[in-house]
Formats: sequence, structure tokens, C-alpha cells
Amino acid sequence: MARKQAKRRKPKKTVQWRMPQIRASLVLGPLAAVAVVIGTYQLSSSMLDRQIRSIEINGPFQRVTALQIEEAIADELEDGFVSADLARIQQRIVAMPWIDSATVARRWPSRLRITVTEQVPAAIWGESGLLNVRGELFVNSVRHVPAELPRLSGPEGRSGDVARRYLAVRDRLIPVGLDLRRVYLDPRGAWEMTLQNGVEIRLGRRNIEDRTELFLDIVADIITSRAEDIEYVDMRYSNGFTIGWMNGSNTPVSDPENEAQNMLALRGKP
Repeated sequence: MARKQAKRRKPKKTVQWRMPQIRASLVLGPLAAVAVVIGTYQLSSSMLDRQIRSIEINGPFQRVTALQIEEAIADELEDGFVSADLARIQQRIVAMPWIDSATVARRWPSRLRITVTEQVPAAIWGESGLLNVRGELFVNSVRHVPAELPRLSGPEGRSGDVARRYLAVRDRLIPVGLDLRRVYLDPRGAWEMTLQNGVEIRLGRRNIEDRTELFLDIVADIITSRAEDIEYVDMRYSNGFTIGWMNGSNTPVSDPENEAQNMLALRGKP
């Protein structure tokens, strides 16, 4: 019987992967160009980053001196003219008491120019704090409280609310010849105001906006004509207000919308 010849297996073909050949000049050329740019930048920076030789400080100095500002940023001036962090210098200056804003700029070849604006106190907060014109508490305590400033007070963190109400009411009182000297918000949320002529306005805790409008639209005119006779005005009523007179009597006004009639009724009192 004839032997079957074993089938020969064909050897597998091996595939060899070869990395594409890249000319060295195509890689080294751009790298060299980048290195030249970086080196040029670093060389230029080192040449420009000379020592800060002078600073110019401008501003209407009343509470802060130029020397105090220089001392506050002294360690920042140790950096070079280019490497000095202007944003950090500006933050250092603004963090000082009585400084409202500051700008810092470089002036070739080695000088920094600083311009500052001081805070303008607009009201006293609590016993001895000061609010600026935006109602922000910028000083917690001062030794000498300006007597001419209005007094605002309230719970911690409510200085902005009290300041905004003060400004809104004051701006509408000035045209009728009145001025606001005190605004107080107690811990329960009740509002009281005192005018420059000493008349006290009690607004309470509820319907503050409506009561304030009623006071400004009607009561302010009544106070203007009888300020020397009025001790207080109590706005804590749902349908009107009560006027307390200097002699101890009081007059409830239950129809505040009829302004002319109220004015006539009050001329002969108390």
C-alpha cells in the first residue's frame, strides 16, 4: 500500500515594520528655532528686569501717607521691574485701612507709578465704625467719630441694608427741607428713623416699603409745617399713622390718602 505523502505546510510569512525614516534636519531645525526664541526672550527679560529704582505715589492723602504705602509693599519691590507682580502690589495697598482703590503701572525704565483713592466716610456704623458712600463698612472702630455724620446701626452683616434705606429716604426728604440723622434696625427687624429736627419715625417690622412711602408722600409734608410741635410719628398701623405731640397728646390719622383734609385738621392742634 502506497504511503501517503504528508502535506508540507507552507512557512508563514513574517511582516517586518520599519519606522519611517525622518531626516534629522526636519526635527532639529524647528527645535533650534524654538530654542533661539526662548533664549532670546529670557535674555531680553533678564536685561529688562532691572532693579526698581523709584516709585511714584499719587493721591489726595488725608488718612494715609505715601510712606505707609511704601512700607506696606516694601518686600514686593525686591523683585525686578518686569517680574514684579503688579496685581499683588495693588491688593496689598487696597487691604490697608482707609484705602478705597489703587492702580499700579510700570514706567520705563525702572519706576512704578501708584495712584490711590482714599475712602470717603458717609455715615457712622454702630458706636465707632464707618461706612463709605456705597454703604460698605471699611473701618470697624475709630478714635474720633465725626459728629456731622449720620448714625446708622443694626445687626452684624446688615450695614448694607441699613445704608441703602438711609440713602433712599434721605434723597427724597431733602427736596422738602428735611434731613435724616439716624436709622436703626433692631435685632427683631423693626426700623426706626430720626430726622435732623429730632422727630422720631417708627416704622416697625411689617410692610416697611408701604409705610415708608406713606411717610414720604404725606407725613413728611406735615412734619415740615409743624416740626417744632411733633415728637414722633408712629407708622405701625394698617390704615394710617399716629402723630405724637410735644405736649403728650397724640392724633390718629386714619385717612392718609386725603392729604388736604389731614393738613387742615392738624393746623389747629394740639
